[in-house]
Amino acid sequence: MFNPFKKKYNKEELELIAFLAQTRHFEKLNEDELALFLPCMHLRTYQQDEVIFFSGDPSHALYIIKRGSVSLSIDVNNRFEQLAESHRGSIFGDNCLIEDAKRIYTTVITSEKAQLYVIPQINLLEIFQNHPEVKAKMMSAFSEIYNEYTTQLFKTYKSHFGFFELSKVYQGKI
Repeated sequence: MFNPFKKKYNKEELELIAFLAQTRHFEKLNEDELALFLPCMHLRTYQQDEVIFFSGDPSHALYIIKRGSVSLSIDVNNRFEQLAESHRGSIFGDNCLIEDAKRIYTTVITSEKAQLYVIPQINLLEIFQNHPEVKAKMMSAFSEIYNEYTTQLFKTYKSHFGFFELSKVYQGKI
C-alpha cells in the first residue's frame, strides 16, 4: 500500500544507501534502517602508507572503503604478515560492534590515496540501543562472517598440518 508520509531520500542519500546495502554487514537492512547510519558516516581521505589503526588499539570505529585499498596485517616476530588487501565496499574494524574490543590487526593504506567512510562506535551503539531489530540483523551478519573465518581457519589448518600463513584464511573473505 502506498504511504504518502514515507520519508523520501535525495539522490546522494539513495546512492549511499545502495552502497551500504552492498556490504555484508548491512545487506540485511531495509532502506529506512540503512538511512539511520547516514548522519554518522564521515568521509575521510588518507594517504599511502598512512596507518588507520594498530593492533591493540581500542576499537572505536567501523571503516568502509569508498575508494582505494587497505592492507590488513599482523605483527609476527617483528615482521608484518599481510592477511588481506581490501578494496571498495570492504568493511574492516568490525570488531567495534563488540564493546571494549581491541584491534586484532594493523591497517595501512596501500593505494596512493583512499577514501573511507568512518562510523564511530558510539553512533553504532546508539542506533543498536534505539533499534534492536537493526542490531539483531547486523550482529547476525557479523556472526556469519566470523563463522566463515573460523571455518576457513580450521580448513586451512587441517590441509597444511598446522603450518600456514594466515593470509590463506582471509583469501576472498574481506
